[in-house]
Amino acid sequence: MARKKRDIRHVEPTFKGWAVPGPLPDVARMMAFEAGEGESLDALSGHFRIFQLKKGHRFSTDDVLTAWYGTSWCPSAGTVLDLGSGIGSVGMTAAWRLRGARFVTVEAQQESVALARRSAAYNGLEDRYEIRQGDFRDPEVLAEDERFDLVLGSPPYWPLSDGTQGDHPQKVACRFEVRGSVADYAEVAAAHLNPGGVFACVFPVDRPQQKVRPWEAADNADMTIVRWRPVIFREGNPPLVGLFVMMRNADLPETVRGQTWEEPPLMIRDADGEVHPEYRAVKMSFGFAPLG
Repeated sequence: MARKKRDIRHVEPTFKGWAVPGPLPDVARMMAFEAGEGESLDALSGHFRIFQLKKGHRFSTDDVLTAWYGTSWCPSAGTVLDLGSGIGSVGMTAAWRLRGARFVTVEAQQESVALARRSAAYNGLEDRYEIRQGDFRDPEVLAEDERFDLVLGSPPYWPLSDGTQGDHPQKVACRFEVRGSVADYAEVAAAHLNPGGVFACVFPVDRPQQKVRPWEAADNADMTIVRWRPVIFREGNPPLVGLFVMMRNADLPETVRGQTWEEPPLMIRDADGEVHPEYRAVKMSFGFAPLG
């Protein structure tokens, strides 16, 4: 007697014994996608996965922390804009956490846009996740009257003249200021925020000349960094990047404008190299097991 084929669409997925939170995936839809030559399909947040190039730009801890920080300080966002969205790691992590929000993402690199669109389809996001190709400073790409509750960004960290640019063009545009800097991100964010909206980004703080740039960007955009949090990747080391939340000065009391609250550092790994308990809690907040 032939065995009855199990309908995997009704099986609750787990990962290493961990019952992954969030809505169950449409397995039939997901099985229609597979990684192509030179690509990988990797876990991103909960059941969400992301296509990325094996030798190109790959998403980092910085990306998921940007999404986590922004959605933590703007948890009721109904509309979200992701600037310089790359392969979609920041936006789709935020979309997993903000399941009722509508997203617009803007990315200039065609290769990254193509990967992001496949990931959005794989994760079932097409009805609330619009991916636009182009320069986010171009009013034909992002209309002047569009407004959002939350704007996210992981700006390139370095000027083109600073350091080795890498061997893949996708990496270059993600790491170096080919089409703009953190100042451009802040200026565009300020122009497209709803009243009371939040702009969240990540930026290096390991060099004095880099650390001042988010504050300069906020000042130039008539915004205030209302919160920021250093990120230490291994206990005992100095912070390498910081997470920033900016708001428009027009939305703040005069006594608050220009005042920044520095939060305690977020520790990623302890001195022994194990995942720090605090970062385990952060990982749990975007759908990963809290034990590793």
